[in-house]
Amino acid sequence: MIQHVAREITAETLNSCVDFYAILGFAPVPVPDGIAGRAAWLERAGTQIHLLFAADAQPERGHIAVVVDGYDETVSALRAAGHEVEPRRAHWGSPRACVRDPAGHLVEMMAFAPGGAPGAAGGAAGL
Repeated sequence: MIQHVAREITAETLNSCVDFYAILGFAPVPVPDGIAGRAAWLERAGTQIHLLFAADAQPERGHIAVVVDGYDETVSALRAAGHEVEPRRAHWGSPRACVRDPAGHLVEMMAFAPGGAPGAAGGAAGL
């Protein structure tokens, strides 16, 4: 299980990033006192995304992949919120798409993980 991934963002993109990841099922959780004001943490089913504030934040070359509940509904919600969702070729029978969060980081979404079945989350954490 991956417990968390960390992504650098500018403080100005915080609210839009929180809203974006909420569409993917992540909700804010408290951060430790020692990093309060320097980061925001989001969680879904035990997996966290740590948004670290950096004035010079740049999108990474890599990506994270998230198994989303209600794949079609999630894609529709992202598009309705103004995000450009790029469909990708299905692998292992799972629909997939890529989208960039408001800080420019690439996120791959899939309906189910390898070895999963249509309609199944395919993993405890979804990442």
